[in-house]
Amino acid sequence: MEKKDKLLTIGQFAALHGINKKTLMWYDEIGLFRPAAINPENGYRCYSYRQSLILEIILLLRELDVSIMEIQDFMKNRSAENLKNLLDEKIENLDLQLMHLQAVRKTLCSHRQDMNTLLTMNLSEISIIEKEEHCLVTVDIDKSTSFEKEVELITAETSRYQLGRLHDASYGSMIPVDSLLTGNFDNYTKLFIEIPFLKNKKGLHTQPKGNYIKAFYKGTWEKIPQKYQEILEFAHSHNLTLSGFSYEKGINEIVIDRIEDYIVQIEIPILE
Repeated sequence: MEKKDKLLTIGQFAALHGINKKTLMWYDEIGLFRPAAINPENGYRCYSYRQSLILEIILLLRELDVSIMEIQDFMKNRSAENLKNLLDEKIENLDLQLMHLQAVRKTLCSHRQDMNTLLTMNLSEISIIEKEEHCLVTVDIDKSTSFEKEVELITAETSRYQLGRLHDASYGSMIPVDSLLTGNFDNYTKLFIEIPFLKNKKGLHTQPKGNYIKAFYKGTWEKIPQKYQEILEFAHSHNLTLSGFSYEKGINEIVIDRIEDYIVQIEIPILE
């Protein structure tokens, strides 16, 4: 007899596919996957190599969180069209899960970078850095927008872009450079949300590629105008023209208890 026609015990067949034999017993009991034969002498279940592919499809579908009922329906009506429709749905779900995991990974990398910055930063230093272009989701705010309302706005946008939680994105606030130049240091006009892997950039705010002034401010909001005065003096002394918006982002919220220890990273584009 050829190997492909050889019958295997339930233990051998389970080991071949890396599962517990109790799984095969359960699949048999619910009529999902039956053995090729029953040993007439002892009543033991026997399986053939020919059944391996079908079992692997069942195991794959279970790994994709397809319910037993869905798999039973498919097994009763096996066809190329039914399998394609089932796989189309699960691939779409899997793509969403992958996008979420990629977003979480990017967020973790962003937090790690913030921690590296905290460990090496010089709060008094103002520097020039180079940044790549970023597309940001923005929402409009003004001086009357409460903190509670800002959280609601950000939550709504992260939901609209199919991110499950706020921690799947990084976010901050924006103030026009024109406002800084006129001493209007509290004229925040937008919140920004950097959402990973945006497929459609239409209608989004573009944070331009190029050189930026970078600085840090530690403390409560009352004295942040002093830091902006320092930045403007730095730009003037280096013959730099600022443009667009100042982008502010908190970098140590996770590791502090007092607002006095809050550190804001400030980045402002330099007009080339």
